[in-house]
Amino acid sequence: MRCLALAEELRDRRLEVVVLGDVGGLEWAGDQLARRGLTPLPGPDDPAALVRAARRLALDAVVLDSYTLDPRCAGALREAGVRVLAIIDEDDRGQDADLYLDQNLGAERGPAHLPGGAVRLAGVRYALLRDDVRRLRRPGPVEPVLREPVKAGPREQVETGQPPRVLCFFGGTDAAGAVPVLTGELVATGAPFLATVVTPREGALDHLGPADGQTIRRILPTDDLPRLVAAADLVVTAAGSSMWELLYLGKAAALVWVAENQRPAYQEVVARGLATGLGHLDTVTRVGGPARARLRELLTRPSARAELGARGPALVDGEGRVRVADALLSP
Repeated sequence: MRCLALAEELRDRRLEVVVLGDVGGLEWAGDQLARRGLTPLPGPDDPAALVRAARRLALDAVVLDSYTLDPRCAGALREAGVRVLAIIDEDDRGQDADLYLDQNLGAERGPAHLPGGAVRLAGVRYALLRDDVRRLRRPGPVEPVLREPVKAGPREQVETGQPPRVLCFFGGTDAAGAVPVLTGELVATGAPFLATVVTPREGALDHLGPADGQTIRRILPTDDLPRLVAAADLVVTAAGSSMWELLYLGKAAALVWVAENQRPAYQEVVARGLATGLGHLDTVTRVGGPARARLRELLTRPSARAELGARGPALVDGEGRVRVADALLSP
């Protein structure tokens, strides 16, 4: 998704973009490419083969975004005279690139030792957002909100109104099986809600017994996720790159971290009071843990959701892709 956002910006500047690699068999991801007239070409994972592909396609620059690609690919491309932007999450994996993009909150405080002549683009001011997301933010001035995280008192009363609309999603495959766990915790709060749950797994929620006032609608992974996010009052998800979309749209979010590379961003976002933290996925259902109580607070207190959601738009302005493209195309 972040590569698609950058591709949109480059094409807006009348540059030709090609995609190398695959989408792991995810139909909705393939649809995202098809909608933009992009057909993925084979992505060599061998440095020499990738250089040959770059020469065959006459590429001026290559953007690398992978946790598994041979890190020597970056240096090989650079030595061949191709400008290289490596998108990373804290760890550059030893890649020798011209530019390093770490769009995570707090990344600007990270280490600054780089190869000669390299540039580091760090922090959420470089967050890459797609057109599908950028067009959904309501117009109007955005003011920073510098208040402490909301804490519910022991006698706080449930605020009245319509049941909150909840969106629960964990990527296209939900490889960690987080959706049934978090949906179960929502049910266990006993609070009313209208939940849209995204999962490819048929029967994944059949064991749950919603209480009165709780409605669960299961849908398959979709490329229309931004619209669902915009319509939600509360989003329950992992601390991945979708966090920047939630902040941009001003959504109250309850986050877990699933993979180790998500933990730094999770800790930073939660520490700044930009989202409610539910902990690591493996600890969410722990007896006496905070997850269920925090979900109940967000479900029953519209003011808590509103205050939480108000903090993000001042931080993520949607212009990150412009800044990244400017750096990539600079001499």
